[in-house]
Amino acid sequence: METQSNNPSITPPDIPSGYLNIMGYIDESEVNGPGCRAVIWVQGCPRECPGCFNPASWTFEINELVTVDSLVERILSKPQNQGVTFSGGEPFWQAPALAELAHQLKTAGLNVMSFTGFTLKQLQSASAPPGSQALLEQLDILIDGPFVESLAINAPDSPVSSRNQTIHIFNPAFADKITWASDQIEVHILKDGNRIVTGYQGWWELT
Repeated sequence: METQSNNPSITPPDIPSGYLNIMGYIDESEVNGPGCRAVIWVQGCPRECPGCFNPASWTFEINELVTVDSLVERILSKPQNQGVTFSGGEPFWQAPALAELAHQLKTAGLNVMSFTGFTLKQLQSASAPPGSQALLEQLDILIDGPFVESLAINAPDSPVSSRNQTIHIFNPAFADKITWASDQIEVHILKDGNRIVTGYQGWWELT
């Protein structure tokens, strides 16, 4: 079985207050959580899990800086977005900005979900990345635990991608809405002709 660092020691690059360093973004996804939602892939993760779906997200170098306010505006401009999912990369290394984004979106009536390679216990500990508790307080759903290739699940009835991962439902309204599956994918065609393939099989662009 692959071994994973419980709390990788890193020093992410300085990101201006009110900004996020992201790898990618899409609207109106139906395979990254309940209902129709925006998805934000943050940049940076030190785990480098074998079989990771998004190895381009590992580096903490600045990829695309976007303001929290511009993301709020973009997400709310699509009426079909019922919520937002934070993925990556590791969202909790940018927890303060994501907590602010989540707060604004929840105030507007959307729901918020996040993936993380940490466990919930680690995020509730004193050694958690800064802002972790603030982000946890905004979440309706959390899926925790790193992807472990030897424990991978590809089944039409599993919303997690490996057996070590746990779904934490903080908002009881979503108890019966965990219906997406770990082997679903969808293709988004961008205005420039590139395509984003998303779901539990990966994230990448094809020209």
